[in-house]
Formats: sequence, C-alpha cells, structure tokens
Amino acid sequence: MNMEFRRKLPIPKDIKEMFPISSEYAAEREAKVKEIEDILAGRSDKFILLIGPCSADNEEAVLDYLARLRRAQDKVEEKICIIPRVYTNKPRTTGMGYKGMLHQPDPSRNEDMLRGIVTIRETYIRAMKETGFFCADEMLYPENFWYLADILSYVAIGARSVEDQHHRMTTSGMDVPAGMKNPTSGDLSVMLNSVVAAQAAQQFIYRGWEVHTPGNPLAHTILRGATNKHGNSIPNYHYEDLVNLLNMYDQRDLQNPAVVIDANHSNSNKQYMEQIRIVKEILNSRSINTRLKTLVKGVMIESYIEPGNQKIGCTNHVYGKSITDPCLGWKESEQLIYDIYKSC
Repeated sequence: MNMEFRRKLPIPKDIKEMFPISSEYAAEREAKVKEIEDILAGRSDKFILLIGPCSADNEEAVLDYLARLRRAQDKVEEKICIIPRVYTNKPRTTGMGYKGMLHQPDPSRNEDMLRGIVTIRETYIRAMKETGFFCADEMLYPENFWYLADILSYVAIGARSVEDQHHRMTTSGMDVPAGMKNPTSGDLSVMLNSVVAAQAAQQFIYRGWEVHTPGNPLAHTILRGATNKHGNSIPNYHYEDLVNLLNMYDQRDLQNPAVVIDANHSNSNKQYMEQIRIVKEILNSRSINTRLKTLVKGVMIESYIEPGNQKIGCTNHVYGKSITDPCLGWKESEQLIYDIYKSC
C-alpha cells in the first residue's frame, strides 16, 4: 500500500474526555434534537432554517456570525427553528484546494488534522456556550462523526457522498436528523434509496468494530439541484419538482417524509443573491399546496457576515467573507429571516 502513516490520532472517547460537555448542555442538545424531530415528524409546524457559511474557516468570525444569528432566532423562535450550518469538512470535486477546518484549522498554514479535530470540537463547544446553538455539519468522513456525535443537532450527507454505502450505514446509527442530498446527477431515486438505507437497521465495520445500528427514522431528503453532462446547472426547487418528489415519496414506505431545499449550489447556479428569490418561491409553493407544506420542512441558505467570496491569502482579506462559495451577507440574511417569518 502506497501510504505514509504519519501518526495515530486519538480515539473519539479521548477527545471527548479532553473537551467534555456538561450534563446540562447534553440535556439542552437533546431538547434541540427533539424540537427538530417534532418538525420532521409533523408534530410541529415550525419551519427549519439551516443557515451559515459555506465553510467555517475562521473560529472568531463564525462565532461573531452565530451571535448575530442568535439575536435573530430570539425574534422568530415562534415559527422558525434555526440550525446554524457550521461546515468544517469541505468536499472538493478534484480533491484539491481548501478542505475545511478539519484539514486546515488555519487556512494559511499546512494541513494538521489532529489540530483540526480539536479546533472543531472547541468551536462547537464555544458556539453552544456563547450562543446556545447546537450546530449542523456535513459528514464528509464517516469515521470522524463520532468525535462530534454528542454535540451536533443535524448532519447533512453531501451530493458526492450520498451514494456511498459507508455514509448511508453510518447515518443509520445516528441519533440526530440527517439530510441526504440528491447526487450531482440529480437522480432522485438515488437520493431516496439512500434514505431507505439510512432508515434501515444495518451491520457493518466502523472504526475497527463490527457494529449494528437500529436505523435512523429522521433521515430525509435535501434537494440541491443537479449538473447535466454539459456541466450546466439544473434546478430542482420549482413547484413541479416538489410535486414529483412528493409522488416518489408516496410510492415508498418511508418514515417521516420530509425535504429541505438547498437554495444555493446547483439550484442557484452559485449565484448567491438568487437564494433570496428561490426561498420566496419555495414558500409560495408551500402556500398553494397543503401537501407540499407538509413535505417541505425547511430551507438551507449559505450566508456569512460579508457578501460574496474571496481567495485564500488575498492581499485585502475581508473578515467574515467566504473563502469558498459566495454567500449572502448578514444584512440580506437577516432581512430574509424576517421575510420567512412573515410567510410561515
């Protein structure tokens, strides 16, 4: 095998003991997970808003953003459940470029995955203590989930990972809601098959153990648009797309049918300001079809302090501006949150 084994990383149990959470915070997390579960199961009419930076590249800027988000959440908590997306693992189409805080806790320095694991856990603990938020992350590496299993409230499985058996089976053992994105091809049957696998009991190898999982009844779908063979973006958030997904759900015996719509990526063709219009169209679709209102549980928005994006190491680095995909700025994001509140 042509690999250089550089160092053995601490097991999740050791990291959790080094950076523990109190029983009080564990109870608060359980309450947040229960709130999300009630929405997905139809016991609550609240609307889920997954919102945050494309990538959590800077701990201080992310916490600054979350503090602003907390003030907005307090104003809309009657109707909206905000789950901050603090994405610390970034899938790369070519395997090159910034792969997130896990690989580079400091984007300007070399990769250090041990420091990355520690920084991620420290960031989530600070978010919990300073803002009361329990965050969402993308599970890029199934082996890493256990480092954060006691602190996250939501997990997304990305478009490039959703067809992978290990991701699907690991999701079946989670005790938090998990959103399964449609693959980049846009094949909705692949996405729904991933939900079938995630909701089923499984037996497989995980972190050197033979494990058994009971299935995750809170696994659901995320529509993020698609890319055709010519590289063109094909959106799938329109009314007809939602009705089609509803019909596909009707043909399957799945628990808690639900979808969250990703307003960026191929749905916006990465034209980040389009997220505002897209979210409003989704809300309109829910308002004219009661079954869609039941199915569409929320939206996902890429948002940061400053609008747009910038390159890593640029001369005039802007605090709170994305170094990966472009995001809405806080001014536009805050207004959109209040617009969603009025429409729900």
